[in-house]
Amino acid sequence: MKRIIPMISILIAIFLMGISIHPLPSQEDPSPPPSETTPGISRKIQGVVKPGETMFDIFQKNGLDLRDLFRLREASASVHRLRDISTGQPYKIELGADNSVLSLTYQINHDALLNITRIDPGFRAEKIAIPYDRKEGKLGGVIENNLYDSLGGDGESALLGCALSDIFSWDIDFTTDLRKGDTFKVVVEELWLGGRFKRFGNILAAEFVNDGNTHRAFRYEGPDGRAGYYDEEGKSLQRSFLKAPLSYRRISSGFTFSRVHPILKIRRPHLGVDYVAPGGTPVSALGDGSVQFSGYKGGNGNLVIIRHPNGFITYYGHLRRIRTGIRGGARVAQGDVIGYVGSTGLSTGPHLDFRMKKGDRFVNPLGVNVPRGGGIPKPFIADYDRNRHALGLVLASIVPVPREPVPESGERTIASSR
Repeated sequence: MKRIIPMISILIAIFLMGISIHPLPSQEDPSPPPSETTPGISRKIQGVVKPGETMFDIFQKNGLDLRDLFRLREASASVHRLRDISTGQPYKIELGADNSVLSLTYQINHDALLNITRIDPGFRAEKIAIPYDRKEGKLGGVIENNLYDSLGGDGESALLGCALSDIFSWDIDFTTDLRKGDTFKVVVEELWLGGRFKRFGNILAAEFVNDGNTHRAFRYEGPDGRAGYYDEEGKSLQRSFLKAPLSYRRISSGFTFSRVHPILKIRRPHLGVDYVAPGGTPVSALGDGSVQFSGYKGGNGNLVIIRHPNGFITYYGHLRRIRTGIRGGARVAQGDVIGYVGSTGLSTGPHLDFRMKKGDRFVNPLGVNVPRGGGIPKPFIADYDRNRHALGLVLASIVPVPREPVPESGERTIASSR
């Protein structure tokens, strides 16, 4: 066993050096995956999973023994099923002189590999973490139009922007609250492999100045392994509810006890908020809870009602479609998608009719003061303060500057401390 593990590590290192995660190899090339010969291995097949392709297809087109595939599936069943492979993910198969499979390596995601090796008379499977080199990066910028463009406008920037907006989503609505001239600073993990930047990891600390108000967040992982974001006093940034259940364009109707209904043309209360958004926009549960009702209900159209543990009930009306699995009694977590914006029931166009009840009466969702979650436990405050102070110094060293125009080549330089 001790001799096998170093050999596995060497094979994985060779495999990782031969692939690039961003961008992935073109999937339009109809030629078979490249093969090469190395000492002790007769043939090596490398490629990426094509749209609709299965491991059976890969074995069949390369003339491999399907009995080996059956044994590989058996060995990996409790680690990662070989039927669960995704388009664009790289794989490598090493073959012996008799064309039998010696090993199969498949990249499950950004973080892990499935490695299966022959140990006669069968195979052994394991999931292995990709050995990234983690570096501390620094970014800063100024909002011109939106956060995405200010970060650079590419795929990695979009993911980083989503992570940053999630951190501050309880205090800043990134759809409506941003102002030109707002600034941001980010200390973030950069994941490198083979001397090349691959992607961003966790945001370690962040600062966002929105309309003159400064918001800061520091990541801290407790002894139980659970990580969260906290302010300078060690209070959690997370609240019981999101600031809004969707990304919206505008509010067409607010909470009022007297409004002329746009269809019925009579004056009646509108005890909620109408968020205008394109049809199909995902709608998320405002907080943790259980589904009290899911279905079609008169003028509300497709409606989902969620009961929350803090005495609140939230209503999501006029949905185009309710997500599969969102039914009475189902548990939902904050941010889970429960449906999609539509115009069912008495509605003049795509929007979400969102309502909130506290106890037995409706309340204005925009006026509810939602308390924050818990803070850092007292035994760990000193450790948190040390980490926060160190990250605070790094944040202070970042100077936000407007993003430079992207070169004609389309290449992007990652801003960092290196």
